[in-house]
Amino acid sequence: MSRKIIHLDLDAFFCSVEEQHDPTLVGKAFAVGGRPEQRGVVASCSYPARQLGVRSAMPMSQAVRRCPHLIIVPANHKTYGATSRQVMQLLRGLTPLVEQLSIDEAFLEVTELAGSGEGIARQLQQTIRRELDLPCSLGIATNKLVAKIANNVGKSEGRKANQGESPPNAIQVVPPGQEANFLDPLPCNELWGVGPKMDKRLEALGIHTIGDIARWPEDDLARRFGKIGESLAKRSKGIDHRPVETERESKSVSQETTFTRDVTDERKLCQTLRRLSEGVAKSLQRQKLAGTTIRLKIRWADFTTPSRQITLDQPTNDVERIYEAAHTLFQRVWPDREPVRLIGVGVSGFAEQSAHQISLWEMEEIIRSEENKSEQEKQLDRALAELRKRFGDEAVKRASELG
Repeated sequence: MSRKIIHLDLDAFFCSVEEQHDPTLVGKAFAVGGRPEQRGVVASCSYPARQLGVRSAMPMSQAVRRCPHLIIVPANHKTYGATSRQVMQLLRGLTPLVEQLSIDEAFLEVTELAGSGEGIARQLQQTIRRELDLPCSLGIATNKLVAKIANNVGKSEGRKANQGESPPNAIQVVPPGQEANFLDPLPCNELWGVGPKMDKRLEALGIHTIGDIARWPEDDLARRFGKIGESLAKRSKGIDHRPVETERESKSVSQETTFTRDVTDERKLCQTLRRLSEGVAKSLQRQKLAGTTIRLKIRWADFTTPSRQITLDQPTNDVERIYEAAHTLFQRVWPDREPVRLIGVGVSGFAEQSAHQISLWEMEEIIRSEENKSEQEKQLDRALAELRKRFGDEAVKRASELG
């Protein structure tokens, strides 16, 4: 029996939710995101705004230049999260095999359900529209790779059909056995793993479509690109045996901030690094995770975005160790004191917190630090913890964090 995999994508999700709360936005060019004077970014934009050149992830200042009458709506992530949970609840009511990819995107496996994949998808699309008043597009195929690409193609054709003025509401089906034929004429960058750099390398070889990859000798792809080449050879033929994963583990935990104005003040940058490190540490502790790789992301005024990382000998979710590693990386990457537009901290290389075996050295340090604390210091620690628990993490700050 062929698998029946559906890829679902909520069309312009943030904008669709905003239109529910403010119907006067329907049919207008608007964007969800931050203010242009605060270096805001477009999180989502309506289809009329897209017609005028506005795109997601575009700086809001650029969006306003392209569309001077653009309406800017501040993001309401709490509402988006609640609506997303309603959608996912509907999906899980259909099948327990749901893999949520993001707030507005998911895979479903409906192999065991009666009826065709297309019929199930159409019914699901109608249910989401009727019960939640949300538009969505779906791709149906025998595997995740082709279902995702099918949805991309369906949405593109849907936008052309309605001239980009409204959600595509597309449904695209790739019948069993037709995976390679469907992929053949599509550009290489539709394949997972083909970014701008790989696309240029393939183009230099005269490879322009997914079919060109499929017809290229596999051993030569492997020789030129290693394991990525081997993977491309399989994907280009529509081969993908990955299961729908009902639980997705975090691969990294990170936080970043974009400054209203470029910053050259080292003290402010270090304070921001500590605040981000604290946020990452709390998130790790909440998820009972610890990681070995600490990553620093930084963006200069010209949008150049270098990143650096360091690997620790033991997993950690301790704020001090995360901050110390991030600060060390910061000192390495900031010798010329260039103005900083954005800075971020991330942790990856996870191990379960409970699985982390404390080294003898770490144990000795913990015991020594506790023994050296006076009773007054221990009381202070308890009082600080209680204050933060009752009044929030910002209730008490370190002196170094104060301006």
